[in-house]
Amino acid sequence: MEFKYNGKVESVELNKYSKTLTQDPTQPATQAMYYGIGFKDEDFKKAQVGIVSMDWDGNPCNMHLGNLGSKIKSSVNQTDGLIGLQFHTIGVSDGIANGKLGMRYSLVSREVIADSIETNAGAEYYDAIVAIPGCDKNMPGSIIGMARLNRPSIMVYGGTIEHGEYKGEKLNIVSAFEALGQKITGNISDEDYHGVICNAIPGQGACGGMYTANTLAAAIETLGMSLPYSSSNPAVSQEKQEECDEIGSAIKNLLEKDIKPSDIMTKKAFENAITIVMVLGGSTNAVLHIIAMANAIGVEITQDDFQRISDITPVLGDFKPSGKYMMEDLHKIGGLPAVLKYLLKEGKLHGDCLTVTGKTLAENVETALDLDFDSQDIMRPLRNPIKITGHLQILYGNLAQGGSVAKISGKEGEFFKGTARVFDGEQHFIDGIESGRLHAGDVAVIRNIGPVGGPGMPEMLKPTSALIGAGLGKSCALITDGRFSGGTHGFVVGHIVPEAVEGGLIGLVEDDDIIEIDAVNNSISLKVSDEEIAKRRANYQKPTPKAMRGVLAKFAKLTRPASEGCVTDL
Repeated sequence: MEFKYNGKVESVELNKYSKTLTQDPTQPATQAMYYGIGFKDEDFKKAQVGIVSMDWDGNPCNMHLGNLGSKIKSSVNQTDGLIGLQFHTIGVSDGIANGKLGMRYSLVSREVIADSIETNAGAEYYDAIVAIPGCDKNMPGSIIGMARLNRPSIMVYGGTIEHGEYKGEKLNIVSAFEALGQKITGNISDEDYHGVICNAIPGQGACGGMYTANTLAAAIETLGMSLPYSSSNPAVSQEKQEECDEIGSAIKNLLEKDIKPSDIMTKKAFENAITIVMVLGGSTNAVLHIIAMANAIGVEITQDDFQRISDITPVLGDFKPSGKYMMEDLHKIGGLPAVLKYLLKEGKLHGDCLTVTGKTLAENVETALDLDFDSQDIMRPLRNPIKITGHLQILYGNLAQGGSVAKISGKEGEFFKGTARVFDGEQHFIDGIESGRLHAGDVAVIRNIGPVGGPGMPEMLKPTSALIGAGLGKSCALITDGRFSGGTHGFVVGHIVPEAVEGGLIGLVEDDDIIEIDAVNNSISLKVSDEEIAKRRANYQKPTPKAMRGVLAKFAKLTRPASEGCVTDL
């Protein structure tokens, strides 16, 4: 196929992968299969675009992705020289699974998604990939799969949900979790408890605050792997429909120019992605996932890069969970491109990074709206930040020799010294709140729930929300070798490495020990003598693995530590 680029007529093979099957005369059975799915003679010369969604009925985040996929397929098929072929992979609803053993499968699903995209597209020789994720792990799973294949690719985010409402109060998924803490402490009526549950989730779309889904969507758009506005276009919006209509021409442009993920996902692009996470006050999960995505494309990003960027990047977005606003509110003032335009103007981003439009990040946002700091307070200017440095802090110390991730908004303070209350898993913690075992001034220690110990490193949204709901969110800290939801807030430290079952000191903490957390000097320490620690270590018995077969056992055997992104292909 010929096309004009920079004033010159160029020739390019759009079907350089699929021709392996469609043009080889020694593949008659293969070609018979194509006729069987409805191919016409002219379709055999077209580039094949694999369109993968995590569509399934059981999750508001994902329930509409099949419809978006059909619209994208239509856009691709209407584009000269292309044919779209839909396939599907799994998704796990964090909102549904959180608080129970099923949550162990959530992080695991990221690897399964990546594996399935690589497997399907690799086997079928697709020339390009369009992925349509909804819930949290869908997005990094999609990007990792694309990176491994390194063929022209675009991610289309399923979009954010609208807020719920009950008795004049705006609600979201975290409202339901926090209502549990209120119920445990008798601070909410049965009627209102049920009312919150019934009204928190109004329909399709991913959780609406700057939780993991919206954080990752914003990071990936900034990275350059989504079209402009993809992260902030709501699930139920004309803009999301129009975005799907653009995919055919956009993916053809990538094929013509042979722009691959490795051309886009550079070190500077990942630095941009980390910067936007800090600016928006995004999820701790971004640390895990950005490290993993970078690893998949061969770019070295470590947790220390997050600290480096956090030190020079303020929090400007007043978003839930610690703030007031939702992603739908950002959409109304110009979406993510308005934020990117402002940050570029202020010299906070690398504007020369290539994106899936074939243009640079700076070129993409030239026509975006300018943020008006006089008419809105969703986004603050640099001169008046919510926090002068980033909210994500990487802490080291005897409790986290390999590092840990703290989410410090500034509202809960930056230093905590308290008495340990040890819990083996989140149900033990919930029981502790119900029994009154946890008190103001305590540091809750939830352990044996790391990548290996979980296995699967489940989120601690139920415990942290219950803590807030019980009125202990400002007077207690919480540390864990598990991880947190993007909806988590409070004085919390997760991703502790080494985890308990891998010899981490968190496995030796006892009730009434003193723990010190310092988010200014980035340290987390157990105030127990070396002699006492040695004595406990000599008596320590490693717990029996919780999974002996299946995908959880496989993950536990293959995973790298949280500090390395919990990747499973090294």
